[in-house]
Amino acid sequence: MRYGIVIERAQDNYSAFVPDFPGCVATGQTIPEVEQRIREAILFHIEGLREDGLPVPEPSAICELLEV
Repeated sequence: MRYGIVIERAQDNYSAFVPDFPGCVATGQTIPEVEQRIREAILFHIEGLREDGLPVPEPSAICELLEV
């Protein structure tokens, strides 16, 4: 599955979150690092849902870049 993520630049690092998984977040010093960490966080989140017998949501977030 492919889930949309949002990466934001913080003062000294990057943070990422997953709209389809509220509370699923990660941070890293670089974009590749935060991408790897959010991937791990998503897998961990999915594992927890399955262990609890809860459904894993289908990807629903739509990510686009808009020029203004």
